[in-house]
Formats: sequence, structure tokens, C-alpha cells
Amino acid sequence: MIPRNVQITLVLLFVVVLVAGVYIVQLRRGTQENLRAAAEDRVVAPPENGNRESVKLTIAYDDDGVFRSRLTNGVLPEESEARAKAILQLLIDQYVSRPSPHPLAAGSAVKTVFLVNEKLAVLDLNEEFAEAHRSGIMVEDFTVLSLIDTLASNLPRLEQVKFLVDGKERETLAGHVDLKNIYNTAAVHKLVERLQ
Repeated sequence: MIPRNVQITLVLLFVVVLVAGVYIVQLRRGTQENLRAAAEDRVVAPPENGNRESVKLTIAYDDDGVFRSRLTNGVLPEESEARAKAILQLLIDQYVSRPSPHPLAAGSAVKTVFLVNEKLAVLDLNEEFAEAHRSGIMVEDFTVLSLIDTLASNLPRLEQVKFLVDGKERETLAGHVDLKNIYNTAAVHKLVERLQ
């Protein structure tokens, strides 16, 4: 005959194993649903149309607290707004790849660029860009300044830049840098030059 305390222990172990099994099945089902939803949400990039051109990027280096210019090549569409978005994506690709001088989260992107009279650019960042951005005055400043100066370096008529996140105005990027502001590209360029 099995002692009563051993019987209770065996029953409790059985219940724990059963509950753990149900939990693992639920967790696996939830993960599969999340993967399926992510696959459905994934945006398929259109085929590259345009010419391969040289693009000047303003790269932020967090450890050194400086900006450096870098020339790269990319396929740029003829249409102005698509061209601006492609230029910014080349910059973001530098930050998303590892190791990165200024890390951004995977999935960070510019959804759309709206150009008004070729002088004002409204950048609509995706939610991942802002939600996963590191918080801190310098890293947030460096992101905003880098995006603005890269765009202005390649679109010489550009005078101002405004930021949106997922189509809406947002107070800050990650708690510090003001995104409600309209940035003057000439003032940003002077600041970037001082930090080179």
C-alpha cells in the first residue's frame, strides 16, 4: 500500500504536469497566431524602379557623439516622395543592421513622405520606429537630426521637416525630442556640422 503523503504528491505532480501541458499548448497556439498575423501584416515592397544613384547619408555615431557623412548607392525612384522615402530607408538600413553606430529597432521604417512644394517634408514614421526607440536626449536628437540632414543633403530645395508617427502627431519620439516642432533644415545642418 502506498502511503497517503506519496499519493497526494503523485496527484499534485500529475496536476502540475497537466496544467503545464495545457499552458504550453496555449502558448504555442498564441505564437502561431501571432506569426500568422505578422505574415499577413507584412508589407511587400514593390519591385525597385528607378536609377542607381549616389546618396549622401548623415550617420550618427553614439559612442563618439558625432555625425559623419557617408556616400552610398541606392535605387531611387523618379517620383519625389518615393525618392525621399527610399533615401531615408537607406539611412535606416544602416542603423538597423548590426553592429550599428546608432541602433534602431528592427522593423523601424518611414511609412510615407509627403512633400509640400518640395520645401516641406512630412515624415510619417511607423509605430515600431517610435515605440521601440531608445529613450534619451542625445539618441533621440541624433535620430531626428540624422533623418533631417540626410533628406536635406539629397533634396536641396527642402527647407522644413515635420514628423508624424503612424499618421498622427506625437509629443515626443521616446520621451524627450519634440516631434510637434517643424524643423528648419538649414539650422539642423549647422548643428550637424558642429558635431562632425
